[in-house]
Amino acid sequence: AIQAFEAADTTQSQPRNAILCIGSSSMKRWHADIKDDLAPLTVIPRGFGGSTMNDLLYYTDRIVLPYKPRAILIYEGENDTAHGVASEKVATTFRAFLKKVHRELPHCRIYLISPKPSIKRWSIWPKIQKTNTLLAAECAKDKRLTYIDVSPIMLDSEGQPKKHIFAKDNLHMNRSGYELWTQTIE
Repeated sequence: AIQAFEAADTTQSQPRNAILCIGSSSMKRWHADIKDDLAPLTVIPRGFGGSTMNDLLYYTDRIVLPYKPRAILIYEGENDTAHGVASEKVATTFRAFLKKVHRELPHCRIYLISPKPSIKRWSIWPKIQKTNTLLAAECAKDKRLTYIDVSPIMLDSEGQPKKHIFAKDNLHMNRSGYELWTQTIE
């Protein structure tokens, strides 16, 4: 996926000062609609399936910094938690990513979408909530950071994941889920 982004960038230049939209499959599955959903903002979709916060950090030099974005919209943390990565490690890796980005792009704003609740991963929701708590605390430390909590819009009145916003796999969202995300991010 990273090589495909780099290859595409050699044939089609990306706009500078755009908003880079990066993260795991929940971001990747939004590629077809994200430009329209977030219009009139100029966005560069760069989600890559299965990614983790560590992958984001690892590939920062290749698919984040070269775009010189004015802002970055991130969705990471869910896969980390599902793979048993401790919440503290996710937060530490996020801090390392921030340091790397802000060293080169000191005014870049970061918008972090909270790891979401899902039907498939409901058994680990308490661990995801712990990750969310730590990530929200990190974002509260710096005015350039914004934590976007999507949990309230994805849970029903009983505190369970809304079934109608998920694809058949009960993990990824359908169009209704992305419409909720769009409203929250706006």
